[in-house]
Amino acid sequence: MNLLPTGGTEVVVPVRVRDLTPADLPMCAWSGSATHLRCVAKELERTAAGEVDYLAVCTAAGLPVAIGGVDYRARPGAGTLWQLAVLPALQSCGLGTLLVRAAEDRIRARGILRAELGVEESNPRARALYERLGYVAYDRQPDAWDEEAPDGSIHRYETMCALMRKDLS
Repeated sequence: MNLLPTGGTEVVVPVRVRDLTPADLPMCAWSGSATHLRCVAKELERTAAGEVDYLAVCTAAGLPVAIGGVDYRARPGAGTLWQLAVLPALQSCGLGTLLVRAAEDRIRARGILRAELGVEESNPRARALYERLGYVAYDRQPDAWDEEAPDGSIHRYETMCALMRKDLS
């Protein structure tokens, strides 16, 4: 713990990156609805086949505070980052950067030299992060997924995404 000149206190919490597991999902409710977590659970099943990596940035107590996946089948010759999320209270603390860099390391470890991702055009903060990390927009495309409302009803969410890529060589 450090005392700041403004009278505040800074607490430093060590984190580490590891594979996300099904047992982590109850602690990831901050990342989305029950529908979203069921989708993540299905993606975790693909890890056994080597089709995806799904990572978690965790506190020393094992609590996931950032999660995201790399899909190796979405685009030939690239690892596609997707479903990236950081606990809202800890956004802008470097956890997203740590997560993306760990995902890039996983992609390189497979001998793949390009990372890609889609970012909603309505999310300029995320796009600015990816640009700071060296991603460059090359196209745009619509995307859609099922989203769960607070009352449990499901509706189709549609958006436009900027497609971005980064050379990892």
